Amino acid sequence: MIRRISLMLTVVLLAACSTPQPKNIGDVCEIFDEYYDWYNASKEVEKKYGIPISVTMAFIHQESKFIGDNRPPREWFLWIIPGPRPSSAYGYAQALDSTWAEYQKNTGHWGADRDDFEDAVDFIGWYNTRTIKRTGIQPHDANRLYLAYHDGAGGYLRGTYKNKPWLINVAKKVDRRAQQYQRQLVQCQEDLERGWFWRTLFGEEKNRLTVPLA
Repeated sequence: MIRRISLMLTVVLLAACSTPQPKNIGDVCEIFDEYYDWYNASKEVEKKYGIPISVTMAFIHQESKFIGDNRPPREWFLWIIPGPRPSSAYGYAQALDSTWAEYQKNTGHWGADRDDFEDAVDFIGWYNTRTIKRTGIQPHDANRLYLAYHDGAGGYLRGTYKNKPWLINVAKKVDRRAQQYQRQLVQCQEDLERGWFWRTLFGEEKNRLTVPLA
């Protein structure tokens, strides 16, 4: 009994430690206002891999809506019996078990966790850099990068996405999101660069436009 209670308390504590979803995921400036360390992590990815902050954040928006422990929904039998999940995708970047293991091996980042934002954005930078080297896609081209993120660089080069109208639409949406995030960043990045201490003392600009996406 004591062992069971201890296990339950551990689960509760772990759940309490998870980072809540940002209040407004449509505004990248508000996201970074709320989680300033996310800005630093995304900026580091841009510096390290050359992937724009706006592209990385648009990928996270599409993959997990900034929910760190996100997983694909289970299939259900007879509407009451939970079945398996369609894939092993998990975390902010929805990385598969096998791809994450490859990332850890390739980078030597053995302690990386998919539900850690800093690790997840580094994974996206690493993955997109491999795609760029193999396909020639430009770092700012969120549309094509997302097609390759979903189908793999090989699948992209073979044009597998051409038979997936839904994926083409999603990739366009990711591209629009990246463009929107970039417009927002132009309005707030100067404040973000001043650092957390300055912004805490003097506040930050809130005059930003969020354009609804179709």
